[in-house]
Order: sequence, then structure tokens, then C-alpha cells
Amino acid sequence: MTKKINLFANLKSDFASGLVVFFVALPLCLGIALASGAPLFSGIISGIIGGIVVGYLSKSHLSVTGPAAGLTAIVLVAIMDLGSFTAFLLAGLIAGFIQLLLGFIKAGSISNYFPNNVIEGMLAGIGVIILLKQIPHAFGYDADYEGDVSFIQPNGENTFSELFSVFAHIQIGAVIITIVSLTILILWNKISLLKKLNIVPAALVAVTAGILLNEFFIQSGSDFAVLKDHLVNLPIPTSIEDFSNIIVTPDFTAISNPQVWIVGITIAVVASIETLLCIEAADRMDDQKRYTDTNVELKAQGIGNILSSFLGGLPMTSVVVRTSANNEAGAKSKMSAIIHGVLLVISVLSIPVLLNKIPLATLAAILLLVGYKLTNPKIIKQFWEKGWYQFIPFIVTFIAVIFTDLLKGVALGMLVNIVFILKGNLKRAYHFRKEEYVDGDVIHIDLAQEVSFLNKAAIKSTFAAIPENSKVIINAKDTVYIAHDILDLIKEFKKIRSKDMNIKVKLIGFKSKYNLENSEEYINTITIQHKYNVLKRQIETVENNRVII
Repeated sequence: MTKKINLFANLKSDFASGLVVFFVALPLCLGIALASGAPLFSGIISGIIGGIVVGYLSKSHLSVTGPAAGLTAIVLVAIMDLGSFTAFLLAGLIAGFIQLLLGFIKAGSISNYFPNNVIEGMLAGIGVIILLKQIPHAFGYDADYEGDVSFIQPNGENTFSELFSVFAHIQIGAVIITIVSLTILILWNKISLLKKLNIVPAALVAVTAGILLNEFFIQSGSDFAVLKDHLVNLPIPTSIEDFSNIIVTPDFTAISNPQVWIVGITIAVVASIETLLCIEAADRMDDQKRYTDTNVELKAQGIGNILSSFLGGLPMTSVVVRTSANNEAGAKSKMSAIIHGVLLVISVLSIPVLLNKIPLATLAAILLLVGYKLTNPKIIKQFWEKGWYQFIPFIVTFIAVIFTDLLKGVALGMLVNIVFILKGNLKRAYHFRKEEYVDGDVIHIDLAQEVSFLNKAAIKSTFAAIPENSKVIINAKDTVYIAHDILDLIKEFKKIRSKDMNIKVKLIGFKSKYNLENSEEYINTITIQHKYNVLKRQIETVENNRVII
């Protein structure tokens, strides 16, 4: 029986972290919608449902769901190919039902096969991306949309060339706001006087300071003023009709269009993989090391995408950037994600004018700290100390995520990991040792617990290297499973090749079902039977020769 969770048990810390995620999510929702060629409010709708609905249904304590940068290219192309946003919403609806089905057939279990070194490499890579992507925003250069994590940017630049472009577009006002915001965020919980004010989240203080500072620049007519293009840009409904136009429903007449189904399947697969990766990352971040039921997560994501598509929202996934911000802000439960969704609803309906005064430089300061904490040099050192088999997949994932995107980077890291696993499997299937005696070499081959067909090449090469007139002992006492390919190889070596080269072969520990004649198990049975027969004859002889006195 699962333990019932009290969502209000850590309300203070969850509210503070939910507020931070809200500030991070707001520009991300807008930026991703803009980059996707979709209405801006579609990103907000996705963020609200991802926060409240998926946040409530999910079993993850830290994960935050919303529109994902990893889907922007798919969404942008799909809207153009399908001819309308409403037809695309139908594809999103199909994707939601597919995810729901994947949850019921327990497809979420594949997340257990994501290696820790790949997950940690992905997190460290995302940390570097956040740092590099937020530096231009911190200096007042906002050519790339907020939330982009791809190396090649829509504006033709890449992550590194964008940094050089910053020098021609530095805004002193944005730099001042970034410095002030970073100072507040770093010192708020470190100075004893400010610790007494801990009831007020540092992020709220930093955002308020950013707004007030920029308003001062504007009112004083200073050249330092940060203008509209570098502020949060939330659409403001001015009438009931504007509010009603926010909700857009899917075009069900496009159900017979095969392209709609292809887009739906594509979104379902990509969104599910990104979600499972993020869930694994969230569980790795969790100080309490709680585990998430990934099958329930797929169901929650499916329901979220169904609702979002019905209301005109973008498809969603569990997102690493928001989840990282949530964790770093001190979230204790999924209440934090729910609070961020509630804050999105309240603020969009009640204070959109105030939200549009927030400088992107302030939000960049929040994300810069998140990126710094994710890219901890200690992590790199830890994997270096674990050896090449752990370090190389980690560093390949880390670099690939930075120079491509999340999915491609993880795929490359997984591929390298598989190569190392296969290589390790070849070496670890058996232990080879040789002893020298007066009458020749005795070669011991001790098989591991499991010997699969992958070990065939290595064992074959070992047999080929055994010299003439040797004695070979093949020990399977600790072996639980031996592939038939390997058994055939051993039989052939014992019956044919050993005779040709005068090699004496002794098999130890092979089960009788393997039908290997001189296995020690078989030999011991014959020996016991022989000893019993000898003892029986001796007793009979004694009884026949007894002398009765």
C-alpha cells in the first residue's frame, strides 16, 4: 500500500520554489511558442496544464512539465505542413492518447536502461547550455528566443558565435540589472540580517528590484533604460472576445489526413523520450532519492497533452531546465510544480501589465545560477575517478548535448555506453590463467555467471591460442547461464581440436543437461557409483569368508 503524501507538508519551501519556477517558466512558455510559430498563449496554456494537471497526477516530486524547446522544430514544420494550427492541435491530441496507451502497456520501464553516466552527462551539458544561452540575455542581447537549447539557433547563429555578437549589442542597463539581481540571489540567504527576511523568496526580491531599477531608468530618462524588446512580452487581452479567442479547439475534419497521424506519432515518441530522460534526471537530483513511477508519468503526460490540445495549447514534456530550477530553489514535493501552474493562471488573468515590466536580464540571472549549480566541476572529477568505462560515456554525452541537442547528445552517449558494455562483456565472460608445471602448462578458464553469444569471439580466440600438449581446465562452477553457441564451441574444442593438438581437456561444474561427458559433476557421479560397487563387493567377500566360531 502506497503512503499518502501530504502536499501541504512543505508549503513554505514549495511556495518559494514554485515562485522561482513561475518566473523561469513565464518567458520560456512565450519564447517556445514564438519559436514554434504558434500563438503566444498556446505556450502559457501548456505551462498551466503541465503545472496543475500533470503536476498533480505525476508521482515525481521535482519534475516540472511545460512546452519543451526540443519540440519547437517539429511543431514549426508540422504547422506549416498541415496548413493550420487547429490541424496541428489534432496531432497533439493523438500524441496524448498514444502516450496514455504507452503508460498502460508499461513502456515507461525503458527509463531503467538509461545509464547514470549518460544522465549525469546530460545534466552537466544542460547546465553549460543554460550558462552560455543566458549570457547574451544578461547583457541585453535577446536575438535568440528564451528557452532555446539547440546549438544551431533559428537566427543563424550558434551558441558560441552568439557570445561574440553580444559585444556589439551590450546594454549597460541590462548589465546593471543582472549584477544587482545576481547579488541579491547569492547573498539573500548568506547575510545574517537578510536571513531573518527568509519568508520572502530571493527570486521575488530580485525580480522586484529589477522592475524598480528599470522603472527608475525609464522615469529619469536614462540611456540605461531597458526597452520593450528586452522585457517579458505577454499578450494582454482587452475584451471578453480577446479572452475567448485564446481558447482554440482542434480541427477534427483533419482526422483522415495521414500527415496528422504521422505528426502525432512523432510528437508522442519524442515527448515520451524527453520526459523519461527528465524523470531519470529529476530522480538523480533528489536528495531524498525517491523513485518515480515512469508508467504513471506517461499517463499523466498523455492526459496533459490531451487537455492542452483541446484548449489550444502546445504539446508538453517534463523539462530539464524548469526541473533543475525547481530543485535548486529547494522544492520538497510536487506541490511546487502545482503552485507554479496556479501562479501562471492568476498572473496572466490579473497582472499581465506588471509582468510585462520584468526585464529578461533579471530572469537570466536566476537561470545563470541554475546553470552554474548543474555544471559542477566535482561531477566531472567524480566520473574521472571512476575510470574510463564511466568517464568516456559521461564526457561524450556532456559534449554532444552542448554541440547538438538533448536527444542527439543522449543517443550518442547511449551508443558509446553500449560499445563499452559489449567490450567489457567480451573480457568479463571468463578469467584466463596459466600455471607452469614440469610436465607442461595447465591452463585454467573460469567462466563467469553468465556467458552469452557475445562472448563467442573472445572464447574462440582463446581456444585458438592454446598451444599443443597443454592441459586445459574449463570451470563452470559459478556459471548460471551458458548460451548454446558457447556450449557447441566447447564441445567442438573438446572432441575435435583437442585431439588434433594433443590437448587434455577437463570440464568442471557443467550441469549434466549440457551433455558434456567428463564434466566434474558427471565424473563425481560415476566415481561415487564405482566406489559404492567396490564397497559392496568387499562386503560380500567378507561375508562369504566369515569364519563362525
